[in-house]
Amino acid sequence: MDLLNTLVDKGLRRELPTREEALAVLATSDDDLLDVVAAAGKVRRHWFGRRVKLNYLVNLKSGLCPEDCSYCSQRLGSKAEILKYTWLKPDEASQAAAAGLAGGAKRVCLVASGRGPTDRDVDRVSDTIKAIKDQNEDVEVCACLGLLSDGQAERLREAGADAYNHNLNTSESTYGDITTTHTYADRVDTVQKAHAAGLSACSGLIAGMGESDEDLVDVVYSLRALDPDSVPVNFLIPFEGTPLAKEWNLTPQRCLRILAMVRFVCPDVEVRIAGGREVHLRTMQPLALNLANSIFLGDYLTSEGQAGKADLEMIADAGFEVEGAGEVTLPEHRATAAGGGCGSHEGAGCGSEAEAGCGSHADAGCGSHADAGCGSHAGGGVCGTAAVTAAPAAQEARPDLVAVRRRGAGTDLAPNA
Repeated sequence: MDLLNTLVDKGLRRELPTREEALAVLATSDDDLLDVVAAAGKVRRHWFGRRVKLNYLVNLKSGLCPEDCSYCSQRLGSKAEILKYTWLKPDEASQAAAAGLAGGAKRVCLVASGRGPTDRDVDRVSDTIKAIKDQNEDVEVCACLGLLSDGQAERLREAGADAYNHNLNTSESTYGDITTTHTYADRVDTVQKAHAAGLSACSGLIAGMGESDEDLVDVVYSLRALDPDSVPVNFLIPFEGTPLAKEWNLTPQRCLRILAMVRFVCPDVEVRIAGGREVHLRTMQPLALNLANSIFLGDYLTSEGQAGKADLEMIADAGFEVEGAGEVTLPEHRATAAGGGCGSHEGAGCGSEAEAGCGSHADAGCGSHADAGCGSHAGGGVCGTAAVTAAPAAQEARPDLVAVRRRGAGTDLAPNA
């Protein structure tokens, strides 16, 4: 396919695809899917080899959030029967983190529900970061605490945080449809604050909320412009008791197309399969490792994930290897660049808008949660369309695949790692 050859060439050069090319990836047919995966896989292997980075979530404070994000099991008014507890003590959080690190994780993501941290909350998290790093010197720590006020990102950096996560979640034009208690601009501001403080920025999206292909492309192009080092791709977990409980819009094939589009648009960035992969990718999870170079190990914030042992077996069986603690995740040009941004480098990195203009998810935190008609594409013979597309038709609901977390942080049971 001319389209895929063009996208591979652009990905190897860190050149931004056109919006029409990105839309065409989402509009490819199931017959073309393996070709799409193979093409995006070439870009993934060029920048990241066959390494898979493992991340581990620790939910520091669960539930009782005053925000009204429609996708979230911890939202104001949620009837989802999730765990609810206040702040874990630093030693409790450190013990929870140790389970993930023992399972092979190299990054720990510390997440807390809420609009944003108070200065006292920043003190709590700072103490937790120090406790974790005292026990594990080489571990990366990412904080995910909501909207940041002035100076808070700098304090987290001084405490030893390496990264900060805050997801854009969806396009600016549709953001008000899923959240009313804060704005899209608020989220952008927090990512920029983290970046300015010298933290590695982590920001991603949630797919499956009824958005169109254009919405998906919009948010990914906006992410590229924001220049995060890592982009978590969440697939909505439709929790009973939340406004989006009936939104079952994803198939494994659509999830793979979304991941491929993200890889083509941000070729040299850590693309992470986050919340909802077990629910929507299901048996196709190993194939997705050809597109993403990072996953969460074990459980998420309020939902259970695949067993940690199964994650490790999946990686090995698919011919990939777990990234070691001493290995640098990002390509050299990004790892050594000031600010680490994927488009701030000369030569059209993954944030340059020259060609196309371009939070935390309470069920997956730190970047985690949880088609079109056939037409001709001007660049090359793919079944797709660059016209405006409607949201995909609803798929078969699988509530049996959504399991509320009942172990690990906030419980007396051993974590899944």
